[in-house]
Amino acid sequence: MTITATVPRASAYRGKLRWWTELPLVAVIYVLYSAARLMVRGDVDDAVKHGADILHFEKFTHLDPERFFNRLFTNHAFLGVPADFAYASLHYVVTPSVLIWLWLRRPTHYRQARTWLLASTLIGLVGFTAVPTAPPRLLPGATGFIDTMAQYGSYGWWGTDASAPRGLGQLTNQYAAMPSLHVGWSLWCGIALWRYGSNRVVRTLGVVYPLVTTLIVMGTANHYLMDAAAGLATMGLGFLLSKPILRLSDRVRVRAVRTFRRVRPAAQGTGEAASLTTGRTVAGNVVPPQTTATLPHPAASARRAAKETPDVDDADGADGADGADGNTADVSGGETAGRGRMA
Repeated sequence: MTITATVPRASAYRGKLRWWTELPLVAVIYVLYSAARLMVRGDVDDAVKHGADILHFEKFTHLDPERFFNRLFTNHAFLGVPADFAYASLHYVVTPSVLIWLWLRRPTHYRQARTWLLASTLIGLVGFTAVPTAPPRLLPGATGFIDTMAQYGSYGWWGTDASAPRGLGQLTNQYAAMPSLHVGWSLWCGIALWRYGSNRVVRTLGVVYPLVTTLIVMGTANHYLMDAAAGLATMGLGFLLSKPILRLSDRVRVRAVRTFRRVRPAAQGTGEAASLTTGRTVAGNVVPPQTTATLPHPAASARRAAKETPDVDDADGADGADGADGNTADVSGGETAGRGRMA
């Protein structure tokens, strides 16, 4: 015995998702992300202290590559300028593009990937709120870091306030270095491209993109190595929470559907009961008022009417059978039925 299983098509999975619900969901999370960076600025002194503590810990453990990359970018414009453009724009372009790609090409995996990304972003907002941290470029001058965004500001749209356009620096929180969602989002993009990419080029981009992003955020003096590590940890925690969140969401949806189905038949049943109380004719049989029993099938009523006919030669009886059946009278059929009963 051969058993064949039909694999659901991608369109079947995409049919369960609607862009008019997905797009607002992503937009709400992004608004929360931006609002948190604006509202939760934290105390500047605490933010500078947290940044200095991170730098001191990195020096103590000899894990402070930020200085080397920062000098490399400030001394060589051909490295610093592209790095500034990448820092100011890629996370706004690549992350949504990968999300749309998953929606269109990998719909069976989109929902889990989307939930992972959103959960990690919310965790990052908690980090911004709990631990405001000044980036290396905002530490006192004795640390030796140079803000490459300010150094090469004439090349792009940004000013001296991180990647914000000139004149809009008040719309961003510059003390939100911990964790680095630049690195976290790039890791999410890289894993998605590596796991679901169909060719070697896409998978290679999945490896290169998070690595290059990590170098850029340190070389531009916007993040510490520990910020990058915290971004990776944030994405790991978001991944662990994504499946429980989906299970909880499914349970809530199932309960909502069941509740809706219980309420809807009750409302429809009231209307059906009202229609039965007035009486109606089904297959030649009049249903009396207040009847709640199951109505007979029209074919069964026709057979019962034929059996109860006293004389098949009686035209009225034949007409009664035909009326019950709802079709044109068939005399030969009536005679056959009569001979069968006589036998």
